[in-house]
Amino acid sequence: MVAVDCNGADLGPGEVAAGAALAAEQGVRVLLFGPAERLGELPPGVEVEDSPVSIAKASDPVKAARATPEASIVRAARAVSQGRAEALVCAGGTGAALAAGIFNIKRAPGIYRPALALSLPVPEHPVTLLDVGANADARREHLVQFAYMGAALASSVLGVERPRVGLLSNGEEAGRGSSLVLETHAALAERARDGGGGILEFVGNVEGDDVVAGRADVIVTDGFTGNVALKLIEGVSQTILDAIRGAARSSLRGRAGGLLLRGALGGFREEIDPETPGGAYLLGLRRLGVVPHGRFTRRGFAQAILRADRGVREDLVGATQRALEAADALKRSPVSAKPVSLPGS
Repeated sequence: MVAVDCNGADLGPGEVAAGAALAAEQGVRVLLFGPAERLGELPPGVEVEDSPVSIAKASDPVKAARATPEASIVRAARAVSQGRAEALVCAGGTGAALAAGIFNIKRAPGIYRPALALSLPVPEHPVTLLDVGANADARREHLVQFAYMGAALASSVLGVERPRVGLLSNGEEAGRGSSLVLETHAALAERARDGGGGILEFVGNVEGDDVVAGRADVIVTDGFTGNVALKLIEGVSQTILDAIRGAARSSLRGRAGGLLLRGALGGFREEIDPETPGGAYLLGLRRLGVVPHGRFTRRGFAQAILRADRGVREDLVGATQRALEAADALKRSPVSAKPVSLPGS
């Protein structure tokens, strides 16, 4: 069962419900939280809990998640925490999904910060990028954990054996980058010398053009940089598609050529379509989350639900935790101070 928050989508909750219906046709059971009167007729396998209240556009999602227990995303996250569903899909804002997830599903033991990991639709070579928006500010230990989270995702879901992990920077040299990049590079390089926990291969710094060049299977960065990179990639992809479409329609010769290339270009469009991956995995919670883009159509929301279901079946949460344990990358609890005897006692 996948719990889905229907509120916040650009095309309305009915489009999310239509995506749930498509996922249900492929055998996934879905529990929808949204305004029941706007979700339409739904097939067997899709249940609805009327939840018209939305905090998707709240200016302070943390405060809203705490103060609005009746909000659809909060109720969906609570259903996952209670075991009524095994994964969460949120069609609204990332901030609301993250806050509701942390407050209700809770962080997994030893996790500093959850991260959003997206498998970029790079032709012939998917690349997992994280964090793509959960943490605008990050520390070295956060990025180290992100590296192992991403490796676990690439291994368990994408089937990549011993994923190559790169650190996004403005140069390949170990001495290039911000203070955060320099510190993280040193930490990952030290772990690589010790075998990387047997889970990943650290390939050092990678530059922006390497993100889509296949030099690494997983690329790690902070949420601010990752989100900017993601939006740039999506924008360029859409611009290319629009330019190809415009050229194919610009003349009789172009239309004839477009007809000849329709099959090949259709496959290419499918590969680079942002809806194909279904959204970003929210890693680091006790249960799995998936955050699709709010502008998705029903196809994208169906993909998000299917990805959540697959992540549950592949035990992505367990794989992530095992990877971090094997690498000794989990946060340690503070050691309690020993009792001290007072003078004269």
